[in-house]
Amino acid sequence: MGTGGAWRLLFPLLLSTCLSSGFCPEKCDCQNPLHLMCANRGLRGIPQDGTGASEEAEVFSLGGNFIANISGHDLARYGNLRRLNLQFNQIRSIHPKAFEKLEKLEELYLGHNVLSSIPSGTLQPLKKLTILYGNNNDIRKIVPGQFADLDSLVKLRLDGNALQILKDADFKSLTSLHYLHLESNQLQHIHPHAFSKLSNLRFLNLSHNRQKALRNGVTFSQLGALTTLLLSDNEIQHVARGVFQNLQKLSKLALSNNRISRLDSGALQGLSGLREFLIDGNKLEEIPAGTLDSLAGVEELDFSRNSIAKVDASAFSHLKNLRVLKLKNNFLSSLPGDSFSLNPRLYDLDLHGNNWTCDCRLEELQQWMTFAHSRGKLLSVFVRCHYPVTLRGKYLDFVNTSQLQSVADWTHLCQGPRAPEESRAGEVVVKQAGELGVSGVQVGVQGDQGGPNLDALSVGNDTDVVRSRPVARSAARRRKGKKKTNVIPGTDPPSIFATSLPGNGQALPTNTSSTSEPDGNFDLLRLDLPAITDACVFNRNFILNVSVDQIMSSSVRVHWTTKDRYHRYASNHREIHFRILFDRFGTTDKFPRYVYARDTARSITLKELSSDVTYMVCVEGVVAGSVCQVAPRDHCAGLVTLAEGPKAKLTVDLHLITIATLAVNAVLLLTVGGVWLGRCLRRRLQRRKSAVHVRHMYSTRRPFRSATMAAASVAADFSSYQSSCPPRLSPLEDRDRDLMEFPCERFLDGAGTVRRGGDMQRFAD
Repeated sequence: MGTGGAWRLLFPLLLSTCLSSGFCPEKCDCQNPLHLMCANRGLRGIPQDGTGASEEAEVFSLGGNFIANISGHDLARYGNLRRLNLQFNQIRSIHPKAFEKLEKLEELYLGHNVLSSIPSGTLQPLKKLTILYGNNNDIRKIVPGQFADLDSLVKLRLDGNALQILKDADFKSLTSLHYLHLESNQLQHIHPHAFSKLSNLRFLNLSHNRQKALRNGVTFSQLGALTTLLLSDNEIQHVARGVFQNLQKLSKLALSNNRISRLDSGALQGLSGLREFLIDGNKLEEIPAGTLDSLAGVEELDFSRNSIAKVDASAFSHLKNLRVLKLKNNFLSSLPGDSFSLNPRLYDLDLHGNNWTCDCRLEELQQWMTFAHSRGKLLSVFVRCHYPVTLRGKYLDFVNTSQLQSVADWTHLCQGPRAPEESRAGEVVVKQAGELGVSGVQVGVQGDQGGPNLDALSVGNDTDVVRSRPVARSAARRRKGKKKTNVIPGTDPPSIFATSLPGNGQALPTNTSSTSEPDGNFDLLRLDLPAITDACVFNRNFILNVSVDQIMSSSVRVHWTTKDRYHRYASNHREIHFRILFDRFGTTDKFPRYVYARDTARSITLKELSSDVTYMVCVEGVVAGSVCQVAPRDHCAGLVTLAEGPKAKLTVDLHLITIATLAVNAVLLLTVGGVWLGRCLRRRLQRRKSAVHVRHMYSTRRPFRSATMAAASVAADFSSYQSSCPPRLSPLEDRDRDLMEFPCERFLDGAGTVRRGGDMQRFAD
């Protein structure tokens, strides 16, 4: 490109730069001629120069200065402005005609000043205004006609002021308003028709005010388009029936941190579209039946930090879409077992911070939690026992059902048929077999992976350590006249069979000292009668050799094996499959994830893992819909996923580059050091040679000679000198002719004999 082409490209840029700098107000930045940047420049007034730029500017930023007043002519020359930012100044007053020329203005920001009011008619010329910020000022009331003719206004912020009353006509002109912020004021009274004209309003924030109650059903009746209503941090004590009845589109309602002690049965009527309901931090004492029935579409409920001590069994029965329920930090001691049985989508249940009494009333809740965990439908639920003292501090997940005994006067609540027993500590319920002639047989199994030992079996007793199914107990009661074996609670039941399952080559002998049982040898796995329902026993006796391979940055392959007799057992009992649990290891927040495999699968690929993260992977069995509540540590494996490919390659290359750079630097340092040392040595040798040469040239020292030889030498040395002397010398001058004269400053040597006379020093050998 030639010189002329380069100038053609640079000329428009230089011209625009010169124009912008020439018309820019003092202390401002005008790199973009349409945007005047005057923020944080220490200005105490709106700039009055730069008239050329002001005619074209569309954005004027004056935030963060010390402007105190806006006169009627300060903004008169900025007629094309679309956005004006005056936030974070010290504006106390605005002239009624300050915005008269700003007919194109769309956004006006007056927040964080010290305005006590905006004069009536000041905003009237702003026909196209869509956003108005007046937050964090000292506005105490809304002047009549203050928002007149603002038909295009979409968002209005008046939060952080000192408003106490909202009158009927305050917002009547804002028919297009979508967002209204009135939080952090001192509102005590809202006229029933204050929002009657806001038919398009979608967001209303009235938090942090001084509302005492919600009694009038007309207040929000015209807000048919409202989706979010925030009433938190007020002083509300009562919510009347039908207050929200016309808010069909409301998606979020927040009543947190008030003083509500009771919700009327119709208080939430009409909120069929509500998705999130927050009423935490109040004084509710119970959740009665029917209170939440109108919230058919709700997905999140927060009842935390109340005084709730009672929850009706059907309180949540109509909430089919409920996903998150928070009941933490209340006074709950028990919950009905079927409280959440009709909430199929519930996955986050927060129950911690209550004084739970772990007795038989929580047995059904425990079984529901186990059932939900086994299908991966529920996150960890922390129900920590507070009573009785023997179980204090333990979590309900790890408490045996046999420990959930009746307490005090709750015995009548624990009677009735029980659901099938879940696995807790290696106990297993064995179904009764007609050929064995035993009703209600239960086997407590203890053993390792090599094979279970059926070392305890009891026949239907009310005091059995291992509880039986209801059918088994009733069958045992019908066996009158037969000898029963009573077991003292806390001790092991007497042994009836001593055996090991097939594979050990041992028979199952009969002990006839307790009760009449058939003699002979039999195999529990060969017969289609005993069914293991304890997942802990199944894990210990059937799962082997858990390992991982094919470890990548986001996936890994998990393998496991089963004992040979598993195939024969699984063919008779179909309700068995495997679950793979994996979670990050060593992190504070636990979020276990599950993958389910078919009963025939012995490997599975875990995907969507994070690179370079440590994981713990465990394989466990799901038996008849239940899992073992004790972590299957014998069937777990740890792994560390690989870093991503490009990152790993980059790391290796960086190491090589670092080593090579250090080697090159070392060579360079040695080379530079050698050159420098050579130069130093060379200079020193040159200095030594020059010093010796000068000494030989100018030294007056002579070897020691005798006086006779010295006299002869002097005569010989100066013979030529004497012959060349001029003949016109006096005898006195001729006497001194034999002596040489040298300046003292140049040849001073203490080795010879010095004779001082006059200004000269004479040296003699």
